[in-house]
Amino acid sequence: MAARLPTVRKVRSLRTRIADWRRSGETVALVPTMGGLHDGHLSLVRLAKNKADRAVVSIFVNPKQFGPGEDFASYPRDEAGDAKKLAPFGADLIFAPNAQEMYPQGFATQVQIDGLTDVLCGASRPGHFSGMATVVAKLLLQCLPDFALFGEKDYQQLLVVKRMAADLNIPVKILGGPIVRDSDGLALSSRNMYLSAHERRTAPLLYQTIGEVAADLSRGRALNDTIAAGRALLEAAGFRVDYLEVRDAATLETPANLGPGKARVFVAAFLGRTRLIDNVALPKRA
Repeated sequence: MAARLPTVRKVRSLRTRIADWRRSGETVALVPTMGGLHDGHLSLVRLAKNKADRAVVSIFVNPKQFGPGEDFASYPRDEAGDAKKLAPFGADLIFAPNAQEMYPQGFATQVQIDGLTDVLCGASRPGHFSGMATVVAKLLLQCLPDFALFGEKDYQQLLVVKRMAADLNIPVKILGGPIVRDSDGLALSSRNMYLSAHERRTAPLLYQTIGEVAADLSRGRALNDTIAAGRALLEAAGFRVDYLEVRDAATLETPANLGPGKARVFVAAFLGRTRLIDNVALPKRA
């Protein structure tokens, strides 16, 4: 039986633990999460332990990155269940602060990243990336790990965090982990639990569609025609498409080059009340 995973809730306690590890010459990796852990999160913990001697997993449902009418109140919360999932994967510590610890009375600072946050989810969810960047900046400075790991399912988030860390000279290496998918291709997400049985059967079409879009583009099909066909396919299946776009993989600008590794297909769509996101890289030309 795995040992009970220790949990700290105060920044001072987190820093005390990390200082002890540092005195022993150990390196530290951080995996920031909002809980509701699944195999995608656990794959990041595995990567963290491959990179560093110690792995900290933060669990904090951040109110600042939820907009009006979004699912902050219903977002999955199961700290005890999360701890049980983490223990076999070698995590060393959970940092689970409350909102008062993260945003004490008088808190008045926001982090804003321009450019990368103007498109895709940034356009659809005003304020989301500012709230996300603010809490991630705090977590990086509270922990000051050697590495911090983020999943590529939230690819835009990964780019935003990399830009922020570079711009603010936060001495942490930001690493991405590959998307983890269910056997039918659906990208794992804490929000997948919102899907009804019928919606869950339909949801893999999201990944299938963007895969087809990427393949068609790599074969030279016209961009606008390809996007229109993919959007029509999703809408016919019952998705309400927020966006389906092709963007430069490094800048999220309109791509000048549709070569492999240069561009990605991004999608966000509602299936019932559940907002799903996914992305794929353009493959090599067949």
